[in-house]
Amino acid sequence: MPRVKTVPQEVVQQVSEYFSILSEPMRLRLLNLLREGEKCVQELVEATETSQANVSKHLKVMLQAGILSRRTEGTSAYYKVEDELIFDLCNLVCDRLATRIEQQARHFRNFTG
Repeated sequence: MPRVKTVPQEVVQQVSEYFSILSEPMRLRLLNLLREGEKCVQELVEATETSQANVSKHLKVMLQAGILSRRTEGTSAYYKVEDELIFDLCNLVCDRLATRIEQQARHFRNFTG
């Protein structure tokens, strides 16, 4: 009988925390805005039409996770994506969802046709 390989609880916890970062819609919106390059907090606040406190809270979470980096210039804070792999992960999920939606559309067409 093959031996089941167990993953240490600490590893599972870290992976879970990484995925939980992407479970918040506002963080995904911010990442999408930062896909184009570095932006200051005020630009992100205007683009998301939410409060600076809300934007800053989500940026801090992604900064602490190593997904973003931050620099200051005068009184402005600028953020950019440090871990480009995050976009590969998002693209995989989006491609999977698009495939499912296309399959559902075919089922609807077959039902109505």
